[in-house]
Amino acid sequence: MKKRLTVIGMPLDYGQMRRGVDMGPSAIRYAGVIERLEKLQYEIEDDGDVVIDRSEANQVSNDKLRHAEVIVRANEQLANKVDQIVKEGSFPLILGGDHSIAIGTLAGIAKHYKNLGVIWFDAHGDLNTVDTTPSGNIHGMSLAASLGFGATSLTNLGGYQPKIRPENVVIIGARDFDEGEKRLIQEQNIKVYTMHEIDRLGMTKVIEETIHYLKERTDGVHLSLDLDGLDPLDAPGVGTPVLGGISYRESHLAMEMLAESELITSAEFVEVNPILDEKNKTAEVAVALMGSLLGEKLL
Repeated sequence: MKKRLTVIGMPLDYGQMRRGVDMGPSAIRYAGVIERLEKLQYEIEDDGDVVIDRSEANQVSNDKLRHAEVIVRANEQLANKVDQIVKEGSFPLILGGDHSIAIGTLAGIAKHYKNLGVIWFDAHGDLNTVDTTPSGNIHGMSLAASLGFGATSLTNLGGYQPKIRPENVVIIGARDFDEGEKRLIQEQNIKVYTMHEIDRLGMTKVIEETIHYLKERTDGVHLSLDLDGLDPLDAPGVGTPVLGGISYRESHLAMEMLAESELITSAEFVEVNPILDEKNKTAEVAVALMGSLLGEKLL
């Protein structure tokens, strides 16, 4: 019997200030994601895109929580869709959109697991709260909100909190933390592999340790992959690029090892911005990484 996989597009770009990432799902589909995954013998349903209410597009009611109302409503829709997909026994694959969509994704998934693990593949921690944010951009708060830290409108999305526990999170590829994020990481003892650790240990060791760490304590693992985790040379079409990132080949190795582990139970790929991209290069990278994560091999 074919494995079941459901694709959802989340064209949300209000979590940050650079327009264009709302076109990420379209760019990823244009790069051939459905066709590529069909070759891996998946039974695929493309559930289309969540409809975003843009009637309040120019209203920013709170400089510390920019566009919070729009983001919460959109993420509630996403959470309901993801919840239904998991109930139906299908693998949820969400296409972003900015990283604020993880709030909805995790709200829909976490209720189905007692100890959901999360691999946060990202240049940033996304661990700011309304009290620590330097920008008010909610895409920088999504992991904190899912851990139960921050504004109630974000932390309690879906009617419960927290979605995940600090000891069940592994951040990979980080190289740009704000001061408040550093404090939260230290206070909550969150496991982080910065680029220093990746350079020093190598990606093989990082993923081996991550798999061992999460396999012992979780009953499912969600991969939240921000394309800015990769070096901008390999993934230029992102809103917040940071030099010195994970290479294209290192990223594939990570996905291939996670596929072999059979640890991943859901995934999202976010922050593809075709306006900032070069000939859809970043969307094509995202599709290639999805292929590796879901079982594509060189031989």
